[in-house]
Amino acid sequence: MEKIIAACGNDCSACPRHLPRTEDELQHTAELWLKIGYRDRIVSNEQISCTGCKLNNWCRYNIIQCTVKNNIDNCGECKEYPCADLKECFVITDSFAPLCKKVCSKEEYEALQKAFFEKKKNLDKEKNNTPKNHEKISKNY
Repeated sequence: MEKIIAACGNDCSACPRHLPRTEDELQHTAELWLKIGYRDRIVSNEQISCTGCKLNNWCRYNIIQCTVKNNIDNCGECKEYPCADLKECFVITDSFAPLCKKVCSKEEYEALQKAFFEKKKNLDKEKNNTPKNHEKISKNY
């Protein structure tokens, strides 16, 4: 499957929250999110499923708002890459890796690694493939 790189560098195509997923897969993901500390309780399948990055989604780093403002698809296309907010995002995301490795099955950890823990690598690749003029066609958010 081709990678789908989110604004922050997550690989949506590897993410257990990305649609389409079965009801059982989403339930397992809700339980996994509790186990790894991403949530403080098991949430509904509707709450755990992801429908993509949108302006009204909560993000502690305001990444979507920033990419829209700068008319780019992801942070790797930004002339400020990596900014202080994104560096903090990398650190906080990476801080979950040891617990995930400890409590997850090998398959669960590998999925999380591809989905979340390789965001810097994904964005570095995007940065290397971005034209220097940073001109993009506006997207509809």
